[in-house]
Amino acid sequence: MAFERPAVAATPSGFWRDLSATHVGNGVVGFLFAATGPMAVVLATGTRGGLSEADLASWVFGSFFLNGILSIAYCLAYRQPLVFFWTIPGTVLIGPALGHLTFPEVIGAYLATGLLMLALALTGWVGRAMAAIPMPIVMGMVAGVFLSFGLDWVRAFESSIQIAAPMTAVYLLVSLSPAVAARIPPLIAALVVGALAIWQQGVFAPGLDAAGILAAPQMRAPQFSWPAMLELVVPLAITVLVVQNGQGIAVLTAAGHAPPVNSIAAACGVGTLASAIVGAAPTCLTGPVNAIISSGSARHTQYAAGIVVGVLAMLFGLLSPLFTRLLLAAPAAFIATLAGLAMLRVLQSAFTIAFQGRFTLGALVTFLVTVAGIPIFNIGAPFWALIAGALVSLMLERRDWAAQAPHA
Repeated sequence: MAFERPAVAATPSGFWRDLSATHVGNGVVGFLFAATGPMAVVLATGTRGGLSEADLASWVFGSFFLNGILSIAYCLAYRQPLVFFWTIPGTVLIGPALGHLTFPEVIGAYLATGLLMLALALTGWVGRAMAAIPMPIVMGMVAGVFLSFGLDWVRAFESSIQIAAPMTAVYLLVSLSPAVAARIPPLIAALVVGALAIWQQGVFAPGLDAAGILAAPQMRAPQFSWPAMLELVVPLAITVLVVQNGQGIAVLTAAGHAPPVNSIAAACGVGTLASAIVGAAPTCLTGPVNAIISSGSARHTQYAAGIVVGVLAMLFGLLSPLFTRLLLAAPAAFIATLAGLAMLRVLQSAFTIAFQGRFTLGALVTFLVTVAGIPIFNIGAPFWALIAGALVSLMLERRDWAAQAPHA
């Protein structure tokens, strides 16, 4: 096993000594980021896939409560800001899959993904797995699966300009000033303005079926099928280990930390196995939240902000039916705009990485096959997109592959 040795674990007294107002503020902002745009992505994906309100609330419980526990444990053990949530690209992959796969089949693919990531961590092959497919080709797939959220945001102007326009306007205005955006995240400002627009129009409709406020996780028996395994397991593992963990590790390294790569992969495997039981998407190391909490304070105390995020995530997860109902009761344009704005920078980054530099033809083929969305043998397009993009690139971009290969 190649696990990195934990630091001397933080004690309760040490945590309270290290905790400061800056950590609390950063932790609250980081949590609010996860509970707004990314949460909207979950609800938009699940609703599109035909999941019930109870299934969505259970998904939210697993994504927040279980990952909150994992985040607190790792922040204490390694004394670093190591916050785990769920893979956003992986979540988006699930939407089309639910069109031809049952939810138990998807859960079976979650479990297989968790086992694969855990095996890679135990063998120390995480680095090799991360380098197996060039990043531009991977990001071509990511750009393809994210594109629908950007289009839904634009279409929201047609269906409900009274909601989409003010949300977008305040998002852009707050983003103009880095100093203001550091204190008031643009996405949170858009959410508040959207809520005010809904209230003014009187279109908030919370009259859904009665449900409790506290979480009641839905335990579903997994179903293992070859179509689900082939379509989802490899793309999900790639989005976690390469896209999401790669981003989170880069953020923490830039902040002066030494993130434990193999141990992080193991945490993602274990977290995925646990959260899959209640229908939540695979666990990953979050990039944006860790970026927020690893700024503006002494590096050796930044783990305290991660614990604040973990505690808030657990509380949010315990109240997941309440928050799920409130968001589902909002107009569709509100969710579409919030999710689209949350994806803007991610979509921009995906296009930039995919079509700048090497492997651009393979990335283009991957993007086109993903957007086409044509399943073959009941296996969804993202899987075939990776294969098609890699094959075309191997045939026509051999110089790029030769340049990427490690030199003896």
